[in-house]
Amino acid sequence: MKNRRILVTGLLMLVMLVSFVFVGSAANAQERLILATTTSTENSGLLDVLLPPFEETFGVRVDVVSVGTGKAISIAENGDADVILVHARAAEDAFVEAGYGVNRRDVMYNDFIILGPASDPAGIKGMTDAGKALHKIAESKSPFVSRGDDSGTNKKELSIWASVGIEPSGRWYIETGQGMGASLNVANEKQAYILADRGTYLAYSGDIDLGIVVEGDPELFNPYGIIPVNPAVHNHVNYQMAMALVGYITSQQGQKIISEYTAYGKVLFHPSAIKPEDLK
Repeated sequence: MKNRRILVTGLLMLVMLVSFVFVGSAANAQERLILATTTSTENSGLLDVLLPPFEETFGVRVDVVSVGTGKAISIAENGDADVILVHARAAEDAFVEAGYGVNRRDVMYNDFIILGPASDPAGIKGMTDAGKALHKIAESKSPFVSRGDDSGTNKKELSIWASVGIEPSGRWYIETGQGMGASLNVANEKQAYILADRGTYLAYSGDIDLGIVVEGDPELFNPYGIIPVNPAVHNHVNYQMAMALVGYITSQQGQKIISEYTAYGKVLFHPSAIKPEDLK
């Protein structure tokens, strides 16, 4: 009898162990989608409200890799992401033309702005020409923080310097090699000028002393696009789920979430896949 009890107890424990392993394996087998995106998108907090409804509906976990646009594109070219959400149109088009990405869709937009300290040592507050403003910063050698990370923001900054014939260098020009949020904090500590996307600035505005000194230049327009990785190039990517994410983000539901997302009472991004007046 005693041996029988031991045997039954052992069998019960074995059944429980097998059940535990099965449940754990099922949980670990949850479908995953790797999204490589910009630090500005992540730092804004938008993804925290945009992704959960998609994950719940499709039973998938979205793993977000937050890097600069250049790095996000490189990760996708290597087949280490399923889909990218970035903001550097020329680089996006090159990615698609090279065959690495397919079915690009417009998602949203905001704009870039130049931030600076209240003292405004370069005297650029109120200007609407970003190139002329950067020229004055360089002339006065006022401290300027650059992300220096090949991000969409960094690409835009460098293109504006180039438009006025300046290759910035020297002690006044500080490259962080970091994301938008971290670079904003560095600029705040040094009371320096910085080019930032409006969304991340608004998300951080309650924690920094920098203010908007230059805005409104058409050159500062900042559109975002989403692009699945081409399964013909990397056949292991989760293309079907990537297309599901594209469909969701550009749908009424996704675009409405984008249009209603605010920080400190301000809208951070404007939907571009559906006209605002058509959102219900």
